[in-house]
Amino acid sequence: MMPLDLVKLMALMERTTGRPEIIIGLIDGPVAMNHPDLVSEHIRGVSGSLSGMCTQSDNVACAHGTFVAGILAARRSSLAPAICPNCTLLVRPLFVEALAVNGQIPGATPQDLARAIVECLAAGARVLNLSVALTPSSTNHEHELEEALNYAARRGVIVVAAAGNDGALGSSTLTRHPWVIPVVAYDLQGQPLDHSNLGNSIGRRGLGAPGVGITSLSAAGKPLTLSGTSAAAPFVTGAIALLWSEFPEATVAEIKFAITQTHSPRPATVVPPWLDAWRAYQIMRR
Repeated sequence: MMPLDLVKLMALMERTTGRPEIIIGLIDGPVAMNHPDLVSEHIRGVSGSLSGMCTQSDNVACAHGTFVAGILAARRSSLAPAICPNCTLLVRPLFVEALAVNGQIPGATPQDLARAIVECLAAGARVLNLSVALTPSSTNHEHELEEALNYAARRGVIVVAAAGNDGALGSSTLTRHPWVIPVVAYDLQGQPLDHSNLGNSIGRRGLGAPGVGITSLSAAGKPLTLSGTSAAAPFVTGAIALLWSEFPEATVAEIKFAITQTHSPRPATVVPPWLDAWRAYQIMRR
């Protein structure tokens, strides 16, 4: 079964390709905005921040950002999932290319992530995709991130975050925040990956999405296949963007309820249920 079928996204994608006024804030690496499989007229950077455009096509930060962008906003004719190509993708790089070391994306400090969130909100984002990991930090910096997430809640901006790939049982400042939807990576048999983080807050408010062998775009031009919660998170973000495109007058509470409560009541478990995009659409119709 294909990843899009596992989370019932195909039926929703047949109804809409998204609306430009639905702005997805992508906080990640830079994006190869000139990639032929990206709808460039719907992609822009956050004014005044680091450049959202890749300058080094072989850099891992650029590859990561372009990969996630492809899941969200590639052309439907590409090999990427291409969930919401007509939504606006707002690129706010968090990982500058020079900081990618030994082939690994570096963790983000809570302070840097908080600043990126506030900038995306100021630029009009309706939903944020955070396929990021947090570095250890001071309590003060964690407070800044909590305040930024509180601000997103007050502004009615949905925050989707990768649960993390440490194989840990617990939560972070990001995944325990009550406004955040944490996303766990699942394999094609419906089981969470061994290295996906799990926890009470993740099981209570989060969702599972495909995160094994996901093929999307790369900055170097060839398709790229990755696994992990970074690959899973944009399936949830894209589903939210499509729902808001179909129901543009819906409130944030209605969208958030539909996307997270398709399996209700939820059992008390550290493992979240699968995303069910078509069930969320049916809830919105009612």
